[in-house]
Amino acid sequence: MSPISSPDGSSSPVRPANSPAGEPATGPGSAAPRPRPSAEPTAPAETPATGDDPSRDDPTRHDPSRDDPSRDDPSRDDPIGPGDGGSVAERATRDLAAQFEDEKPGRVLSGPAGLLLTGAALAVGALSLWQVFRPLSQGSKYYLIIFLAGVLPLVFLAYPADLRLRARLAARPRRRTNNGGTDSERTNSDGANAGSTNGSHDTDAPVLTRLTSTTPTATDWVLVVLAVAACLYPVLPVPLGSGGGGYNAFLDRQGLLVPADLAMGTILLLLLLEACRRTTGWILPAVCLLFLGYGYYGGLLPQSWPVAHAGLDFSQLVDAFYNSDSGFYGTPLDVAASYIVLFTIYGAVLELSGAGRFFVELSAAAFRRSRTAAGRTAVASGFLLGTVSGSGAATTVSIGAVTWPLLRRAGYPPERAGGMLAAAGVGAILSPPTLGAAAFIIAEYLGVSYLQVLGWATVPTVLYYLGILLSVEIDARRSGVRPVVIDIGSPWRLLARFGYHFASLIAIIVFLAVGVSATRAVVFATLLAVALSFLDRTKDRAYRLTSARLVTALVTGVRGVLAVSAVCAAAGIITATTTKTGLGPQAAALLIGGAKAATSDPTVVLVLTALLAAVALSLLGLAVPVTASFVIGWVIVGPALLDLGVSAPAAAMFVFYFAVLSEVSPPTALAAVAAAAVTGGRLVPTMWQTLRYALPAYLTPIAFVITPAGLGLLGIGGVQRIAFAAVVTALSVAVLAVAAGGWLPGVGPAGAPERVLGALAGVTLLWLEPVPVMAGAALAAVAATGVFVRRGSAGRPKSGSPANPVEEQL
Repeated sequence: MSPISSPDGSSSPVRPANSPAGEPATGPGSAAPRPRPSAEPTAPAETPATGDDPSRDDPTRHDPSRDDPSRDDPSRDDPIGPGDGGSVAERATRDLAAQFEDEKPGRVLSGPAGLLLTGAALAVGALSLWQVFRPLSQGSKYYLIIFLAGVLPLVFLAYPADLRLRARLAARPRRRTNNGGTDSERTNSDGANAGSTNGSHDTDAPVLTRLTSTTPTATDWVLVVLAVAACLYPVLPVPLGSGGGGYNAFLDRQGLLVPADLAMGTILLLLLLEACRRTTGWILPAVCLLFLGYGYYGGLLPQSWPVAHAGLDFSQLVDAFYNSDSGFYGTPLDVAASYIVLFTIYGAVLELSGAGRFFVELSAAAFRRSRTAAGRTAVASGFLLGTVSGSGAATTVSIGAVTWPLLRRAGYPPERAGGMLAAAGVGAILSPPTLGAAAFIIAEYLGVSYLQVLGWATVPTVLYYLGILLSVEIDARRSGVRPVVIDIGSPWRLLARFGYHFASLIAIIVFLAVGVSATRAVVFATLLAVALSFLDRTKDRAYRLTSARLVTALVTGVRGVLAVSAVCAAAGIITATTTKTGLGPQAAALLIGGAKAATSDPTVVLVLTALLAAVALSLLGLAVPVTASFVIGWVIVGPALLDLGVSAPAAAMFVFYFAVLSEVSPPTALAAVAAAAVTGGRLVPTMWQTLRYALPAYLTPIAFVITPAGLGLLGIGGVQRIAFAAVVTALSVAVLAVAAGGWLPGVGPAGAPERVLGALAGVTLLWLEPVPVMAGAALAAVAATGVFVRRGSAGRPKSGSPANPVEEQL
């Protein structure tokens, strides 16, 4: 039985990757108490073999035998115990996660509609697996047509229209309390509205109410039929007026669309815009319409303007979208249909086999007796869960539901804890081996293996989490958080019993290393995870993947790719318009021209262009999902960086990182919003705390585009270059963490002058050339000396006194 619990005291939810909110829980849900708060900090103590147990008098030590109703259960010794998986808090946590992902929460279907969705999802999943080993003889585009015909109709079944403002307002998440009120009616200053006590004392567990209809409407069914017709029209084997006639006849009409082709292409265009609106909101469809309008009306712009073009009529645009390799059936959809669907199925299999719960348990066990156990557990959980989910906001909610009670008892304010959780959760999109969807698009755009992309992401990921961990240590000493001892047993025992969950993750890397394609590697890893699930030795073998649970995993994986597929297909509007109008080179010329207007020095032009590109990408990411943000950024910003001599890997990863960081960038910052919803903290301070924790991630991408030595951060170049870049950038991250946190570990507080010098040193060190590195190191040394002098004049700082913790009523 795990001592770590969700806000109501039950085990943390196991939510398959990208699964829709409200689906039946699939993981442990048994109740367990949590560490209790104390008035004074208590150092961890070993439990003696004989005599009195000190934990009886230690209020910070969690003892499951005190109030665990299952203490006599034979499965109590299992760190990962089975549960009913259907608690209200678990469903609320999954619903809360869905609220803040790039996609909206979907319906929970039952009856005929549910059976239809399950059957269609199984068919799509089976087709995806079949395509890996026996590709369709008609080619990849034919497969994409069939795939889109399978997933697009399901979008209209799984996601409601949600058009009426009154219905949307009524469907907003509200937290009920035992006094009948909601969050909006409460004025709890402790900000602990998502971290309530366990059992019957649950005063503020997140119980979300939703008035969204769970039954498809007549309009939804009409859209389903239209989607099937418009998607399958290109392969329709019978003539339809002057159109139809089969797949080859459709391809032969490229550039010469007949009225039937134009009508079906227009219908599919409108359906994709509606699908994006249902799954991600209004902004992405608006961006697509903006590009569509630019393609149609761009010929009316003054020809002296750099972005002017000859103009395209509507039939030319529809032809580019519907019957070309850069439109609906372009690289983004190819990535969704070939890679992402397989990885979401794999993630669902891992979750259903108990891997997610194991990763959290292992993180807690590894740091259970350290002073910063709570913070370290949150960060490590974010990294390990990220290998499964690849979703920033969902990972934030998942780790927050489990670790926020620990953070609160350690004395972390809600805003600071929320910032830590959001930064750790966003690392899920940056962490190998399951990076975000954009990473697969990078592999396709650059024509490299997915293993190479993983290699490029490894060092930046390590640096990212290094920065967060250093911030955790600094906060613990500066704020005087108290230790929370987690009685969870040895991590070696956990590894011995459940370490097989790592096997499939390692297998992916091994398969890729020996030359197996990414699609086959993930399928083999999925099969391995299924086989290893039968090593589960919990009481009722709840995590063994029987045939029924395999069907659940397959359906969950396909449901997880619905929104991504709609976004990827709609991204074809952007890429096709950019290709037909030449917007990419024109925008690149504008970007470079803006930098050259300030200076003619090539190096400074590159730096200014990188900074302008970073700002543009950050603003773009505030409006659209990560995948669409990367696609737009690559076709607009990518050419500018390439024209200035930046290598393709560095340019692609630069765009990728800033697209991802939109999830922690104010004022939207989805991950920070999700974290604030879990901790009950104030939103804006939580965003700024998130920004502080994630600061290195904003600066590291600039390092690998402004100097050739920066390629070492991507693992490109010899060992000497890689080591030099990694060590110097790690020093930069450490100095920036000290400057942002105002504390030098082992020494004491840093004053304003030392923090300013530290910030300058950290930024200077990112210029990976000998002279700037020496200058940055010198500045860092001066700043550290200043901290030592300050310590000597003020006496040894008191870093052990507890901060003002958020009190909780038990």
